[in-house]
Amino acid sequence: MTNSPPRSLITRLGIPPTLAWGYLGLLLFMIGDGVESGYLSPYLIDQGISESRVALLFTVYGIAAGLAAWLSGVLSDLWGPRRVMWTGLAIWAAFQLLFLLAAIPLTSYPLMMLAYGLRGLGYPLFAYGFLVWVAGVTPRARLGTAMGWFWFAFTGGLPTLGSLVAGGLIPQIGSYATLWAALVLVAAGGLIALLLVRDDHGARRPRGTGEGPVATLVGSITILWRNPRVGVGSAVRVINTASQFGFFVIMPIHFTRTVGFSLTQWLHLLSAMFATNIFANLLFGVLGDRFGWRRTIAWFGGAGCTLSTLLLFYVPDAAGPNFPLALLVAAFYGATLAGYVPLSALVPTLEPKHQGQALAALNLGAGASTFVGPAVVAAFVGPLGVEGVVWIFAGMYAVSCVLAHFLKLPDEPGTADAHDAAAQRGDAPEGTAAGAASAPA
Repeated sequence: MTNSPPRSLITRLGIPPTLAWGYLGLLLFMIGDGVESGYLSPYLIDQGISESRVALLFTVYGIAAGLAAWLSGVLSDLWGPRRVMWTGLAIWAAFQLLFLLAAIPLTSYPLMMLAYGLRGLGYPLFAYGFLVWVAGVTPRARLGTAMGWFWFAFTGGLPTLGSLVAGGLIPQIGSYATLWAALVLVAAGGLIALLLVRDDHGARRPRGTGEGPVATLVGSITILWRNPRVGVGSAVRVINTASQFGFFVIMPIHFTRTVGFSLTQWLHLLSAMFATNIFANLLFGVLGDRFGWRRTIAWFGGAGCTLSTLLLFYVPDAAGPNFPLALLVAAFYGATLAGYVPLSALVPTLEPKHQGQALAALNLGAGASTFVGPAVVAAFVGPLGVEGVVWIFAGMYAVSCVLAHFLKLPDEPGTADAHDAAAQRGDAPEGTAAGAASAPA
């Protein structure tokens, strides 16, 4: 045996070393994408767009994001992740320009619907294309940690640092110019990731795909019922961030006009909420590799979010504009959202021969959450108010806690499936790579 060279700090942290620049690029891209998240809703209302129309605009954006999130996995199988990421960057930049140069200056709602809606295709292609890249490069024993770093970068930008950037720029240059700054950040992040990452996996289809375009496209949908566990995982992923995107629509208005915080205070709360989230992403990625992916999702994600969602509404509602107290419950909510991080490791492991299709299904759930959340708001905020919407989201989280218990890996050691799977592979479920991979379930 030859002596292994000492591992770099990047490797010891659990980041695939060939993708390190990609993580930085993703962070900057998502900062730009997240700049608007804390203030676009009230800004458009101030421009004369009604609250219901703003909610519909966010819903259409989410539908486009959901479609792109699904396609990111499918197209990565067909083109390779790098080309998918280039496509996402180009779409984001082009339609942001249309939004800024025509839709907003003309206060044209149809143009806003066109530009902002189609821009929703951009960030999922870029971000989730990179997610497929991470899954294809990372050893399975470190996959939970690598995914934790992915979500660290993703939520570090959307909305954590993005909201902080907005809070700093808006008083200096105004809301409209801040949207231009977002475009600069997105372009910088995209170019860093795509020009500096040299890993070969980004330029070719994932190893072992071996299926034509139609089979890959159809398979990414049929896998939802061919492998019901993947379908359940996708549903849990929808629930994970549905409240987050729904709260982007109603919480800026609720916290500033009902509770009594200023817009700057709300943006600081949002930044603190997801600053906690980005570090919790790392924590739950590592914890999932040790405590178990499925248990982490059920208890820290599902049960935790059920409680934190209710506290996020009721504590400020009862205490008024008490910033330290609101900060505490906002941080708790942000932390519990990260409890779902191991889904990104668990779901592709449920279908090892079709990881691209499994990730497409998971990404479909991630993208769907971007319109399910605003759609819940649009449908129920009128008859039920903000309080009723919060209870709907809390109920969804309680359901996800139950669903997570069905995400047991089929070859988990000690189950009947383990011996069947081992017999088909000609190996044993324990003491092998497959056995090691199934341990976190």
